[in-house]
Amino acid sequence: MDRLRPRQRPVLSGFTKAEIEKMEKLSVESRELLQSKEFCQKIARSFSSSSARAGKPIVKWTEVQSWFGSRQQESTSKVPSFTDTSENQSSIPETCPLNNGPQNSQTLKAVDSQPGEKIPDLSELKFEAKSCKDGAWYDVDMFLGHRFLSSGEADVRVRFVGYGAADDEWVNVKKAVRKRSIPFEHSECNKLVVGDLVLCLQERGDQSIYYDAHVVKIDRKMHDIRGCRCLFFIRYNHDNTEERVRLEKLCYISGIRTN
Repeated sequence: MDRLRPRQRPVLSGFTKAEIEKMEKLSVESRELLQSKEFCQKIARSFSSSSARAGKPIVKWTEVQSWFGSRQQESTSKVPSFTDTSENQSSIPETCPLNNGPQNSQTLKAVDSQPGEKIPDLSELKFEAKSCKDGAWYDVDMFLGHRFLSSGEADVRVRFVGYGAADDEWVNVKKAVRKRSIPFEHSECNKLVVGDLVLCLQERGDQSIYYDAHVVKIDRKMHDIRGCRCLFFIRYNHDNTEERVRLEKLCYISGIRTN
C-alpha cells in the first residue's frame, strides 16, 4: 500500500450525532442547494451556536459542504451483483445473486452465509474492511463480488472509499468485514472499561491509520470546557505496542458491547 487510505468519515471531523442526524434529513434536498456556500454557511452557524457544541471547535461551512458531497456520492453508489468469478474459479462454487428485497435487520447474516444461500442487500448499510496489506481498517465504498473458497469460507472483493480498482482487495467475510465503527462522544467515556476492544487512530509520522486495540488502563480526569480529558492507555492488536490517547481517537466497534 503506497498511500494512506482516508477514512472519509464525516463524523470524525467533529460533528455530533445530533448534527449528523440533522444533515441526514437535509440530504434529501437538491444537490445544488446542499452544495451552495450560503446554505452550508447557514447550517455551520446553526451548529456552532448550539449549546451542545459548547467546548468543541466551531463548524466550518466547508466541512458541511464536504459532508453533503460525500453523502450524495455514497447514496449514488450501487452494490453490483456478487457474481465475480474471474479469480480462483476452481475453488469457487456457483455464486448467488443479491437478494433484491427491502433492507432488514438480518443483513449481517451475510457474514454467516454458506454456499447456496442468498446474500442480503448490503446497499443501505455502511461497512469497514480490514486490509490484508497492512492490517488496518478502512471504509468500504462498495462490494464488487464474492466467492466461496474450497474451505467453505466466503470472501468478498471490496473497493475502499477514496481508492480505485488498483487497490481492490479480496477479504474474508467473517474476519475482515464489519459495520462501520462509531466515534465516541465526550459524554460516553464512562462506557469504556479496561479490556474493551476499540478502534484507535494511530498517528505516526505523516500517517494516520485505524487499528484494533484493547484498553489496558484508564486515567480518569475531570472534564472541562473542551470535553473529556481522560487518558486511555491502549495496546494495538497488530503489533502489541502501547500508546496513551484521548477519547477522540477511539471508535466504538459495532457489535462489540461496552459497559
